[in-house]
Amino acid sequence: MRRRKTTVGVDIGSGFSKAAVVEHGENEPRLRAFAIAPNEAGTVRGGAIRDPERVADTLSSMFRRERIKSRDVVIGIGGRDVLSKVIEVDRMDEAEARAVMPWEAEQHVPFDMKNVELDFAIIDPNGESSTMTVLLAAAKRDVVETRVALLRRADLKPTTVDVEALALRNAFAANHPTAMKDVTVLVDIGVHSTVLHLLRNGLPLLTRELAIGVPTADDLDECARRIARGIDRTGAFVETGPGIARVYLCGGGATAAGLVEVLAETTGIETRLASAFEGIAVAPDVADRTDLGSVAPLLMLSVGLALRSPVRGG
Repeated sequence: MRRRKTTVGVDIGSGFSKAAVVEHGENEPRLRAFAIAPNEAGTVRGGAIRDPERVADTLSSMFRRERIKSRDVVIGIGGRDVLSKVIEVDRMDEAEARAVMPWEAEQHVPFDMKNVELDFAIIDPNGESSTMTVLLAAAKRDVVETRVALLRRADLKPTTVDVEALALRNAFAANHPTAMKDVTVLVDIGVHSTVLHLLRNGLPLLTRELAIGVPTADDLDECARRIARGIDRTGAFVETGPGIARVYLCGGGATAAGLVEVLAETTGIETRLASAFEGIAVAPDVADRTDLGSVAPLLMLSVGLALRSPVRGG
């Protein structure tokens, strides 16, 4: 029998490192395995790796413990060193766009173009208008190289570097397709910060970071108010239309007791938890894990990274 190929998405967060193994079958992707391990305090902060050796040890141990054999992985880059933006350019084919895009990017990328890894995707390749919609992604080259070196230290082989905002969007689309209409805000709550992702009709329009970490019982109301203000300001970016239709929460802080309810009451907007497994199949042995439901919001990014088609054998 032909072995199905898998993709392993690796998400290195301030609190935890996560890995998701997605099997790419003929009909639909299937979650084959996942792993979560806490990072030592101070080793990762704000997306920056402060102690690569310890983080690499954590990753190696995590892969061994969950018996994840594939060494080929997809990693994500996020934070202030990354930009993803929807732009309009004159319609052209893929080859022409690849030649022109570096020049177009200079108008939108706030980094030194000599130190940038650049990629793009044409959203409407079969459109008939004179212009086309392009999703532009750029990341600082030294940040990419540092992350790649870390994975290699852990005896892993990064085959693809994705933008975290785009990987989250892909996981969101696979699991919550009805939320790809109108305006949606995906709120990713981490240990030290919260990132708001503004989507309109499934396209990422804006990413905004707030200095708000996982809420505790004592500061839940204040955190919810601050997140609500961030959502309101983010929604102001959409100049026309009915405004924000819904809010979804993901990340390690999303399951804080009472947060969904308090945030819904504060914003007046329908608010739900996002799940990395709501719309994709789950292997029987994974479905039997008692922690599956509790980690569903936490694994959104690693699953989104693993949804990328395999580049090499898995």
